[in-house]
Amino acid sequence: MAKRSIADIEKIWSNVEGVKKLSDRAIGIGPFGVGLDGLLTWIPIAGLVYSVGAGGWLMVQASRAKASPMTMARMLAYVGVDAATSEVPVIGDAVDFLFPGHLMAAKALQKDIESTHWVEANEREAKAAGAHDGHVSAMRAAGRKRLVYLHD
Repeated sequence: MAKRSIADIEKIWSNVEGVKKLSDRAIGIGPFGVGLDGLLTWIPIAGLVYSVGAGGWLMVQASRAKASPMTMARMLAYVGVDAATSEVPVIGDAVDFLFPGHLMAAKALQKDIESTHWVEANEREAKAAGAHDGHVSAMRAAGRKRLVYLHD
């Protein structure tokens, strides 16, 4: 895997924000919203293609951001339900129209990113140099839950 930087992680967060809005919040009315996913669900095949494509792209971004396995499982469940409801005629279309699966998956990834302390280094080299304990201390001081070395 290519070395990542904190700027790469910030770019992933920003890209995910765009998909979140496009898929499920293009038109917002209070706490509710409709996006491309909900609108395309009424067009046979188009809704499924978009839903699977956007869900797959979110999963790729999660992999690039080294999201935790639990976050990736949660995201997969959200986009899986979103895609599966596209296949049920009429009732499934209505559920897909109202179920913000991509929004929920994107929020899960963004929450994972925000709860992670990122270090632009290799874990093995950081431990050998004695810097790992400092990274753990910085993670705890920042109130973060995970420590991820971007050059591993």
